[in-house]
Amino acid sequence: MTRQIRTSPAACDESLHQAYDTALLDLDGVVYAGGRAIGHAVESLAAARAAGMHLAYVTNNALRTPEAVAEHLGELGIPTDAAEVITSAQAVARLIAEQVEPGSKVLVIGGEGLRVALRERGLVPVESADEEGLAAVVQGYGGPDLAWGRFAEASYAINRGVPWYASNTDLTIPGARGIAPGNGAAVEVVRIATGAEPQVAGKPLPPMHRETVLRTGAKRPLVVGDRLDTDIEGAFNGEVDSLLVLTGVTDAEQLLRAEPRHRPTYVDRDLRGLLAGQPEVVPAAEGFRCGGWTAVALNNGLLDLREADEDSGEGATSGDGATSGDGATSGDGATTGDGGPGPDPLDGLRALCAAAWTAAADGVCALDAAKALARLGL
Repeated sequence: MTRQIRTSPAACDESLHQAYDTALLDLDGVVYAGGRAIGHAVESLAAARAAGMHLAYVTNNALRTPEAVAEHLGELGIPTDAAEVITSAQAVARLIAEQVEPGSKVLVIGGEGLRVALRERGLVPVESADEEGLAAVVQGYGGPDLAWGRFAEASYAINRGVPWYASNTDLTIPGARGIAPGNGAAVEVVRIATGAEPQVAGKPLPPMHRETVLRTGAKRPLVVGDRLDTDIEGAFNGEVDSLLVLTGVTDAEQLLRAEPRHRPTYVDRDLRGLLAGQPEVVPAAEGFRCGGWTAVALNNGLLDLREADEDSGEGATSGDGATSGDGATSGDGATTGDGGPGPDPLDGLRALCAAAWTAAADGVCALDAAKALARLGL
C-alpha cells in the first residue's frame, strides 16, 4: 500500500483476520493491562489463530524477555512461543550491534530484557560507566523500582562521549492502577542531565518495524494497538494498515483530534474487532454517515451527531440528544420504539472521525466534540 492522508476510517468487507495474514499486536493496553487480560482478548485471539491468522506480539516494553512475555501470555490463556514476541530491546540491540564491534561492552539502564537481547547480538552488558572500553549506553524501561542512581550512571558515561541508545520513548505505560511514567519519562531525565539525544529503536521508528518484519515474515500485516503516537504512527511510517482498539491509552476525543500520521485505518472497541469486517463511512448530505449515525462539522466549530433513519426519517434524534415520540434513544445499549437495539455507538465515532478529519484537512482545527461523544457514552 502507499502512504495516504486518511480522512475517515476505512471499510473492510472481510473480517480483518481473513483480510490480513499477521496481526502485529501491542501488549500493554491491547492484550493485557497490569498483568491481567483485557476483556474479550483471550477468546478473540484464539478464534483468529484458529482461523489461520498468525499472531505476533510487538511491545515497546523492554523490561521482560520474550520467554517471560510468552509465559505470561500462556498463563492468561493465550498459548505463545517466545519467537512470536518481538520487543524494543531486540530492536535496539540490533541497532547497536550494527554500529559497534562484536563483543563490545554496553552499559545497561533497564531490565533483563535488554541484557538478553544484547547477548543475543554478541554484545556484553555491563553495569558501570567506569568499564574500560565502554562502547554504548542503552536505556529501556526498568520497572517502577529502577533506582535513581542508574540515571546518574548513564549520565556519567554519556557526558564522557559514549553513544546513547534508547529502546523507546513512550512517556507513559498503562497498568492495573492507571497510567504510570514510561521509559520516555526516564529518557527525559538523562537528556536533561546530559543535553544529548539518544538513537531510538522502538515504535514508531523504522528499526522496530524492520525487526518485526524480519522476525515474523509477515506479507500483509495489520498493526493492532492502543496508542496513536507509537502503534498507529509506526504503522503509518511502515506503510501498513492499522487497527486502533479503545482499551488502553487513547480515548475517543484524542482519536478525533489525531493528526494525519496518527489516524488508524480501522477503529474498534477491543480485539473482537479482529473477527469482524469494518463498516463503510459514506458522505451524507451534510456530513458523513456510518450505520445509524450522521456526523456533521458545523460552522460554529461544533461536531453534531444525529441518528439516521434511512427509511422514513422518523425516530431520528436532534443534535441535542432529544428523542422522538416513538421512544428511540442514543448511545450504547440504545433502544428503538419496538425494544430493539439502537445504532452502534462505535459507528457514531467512525462518522465523527470522518467529520473531524475532513474539517481538519480543510483547515478547521478547533472542533468541540464533547456533546457528541457524551451521546455515545465514549
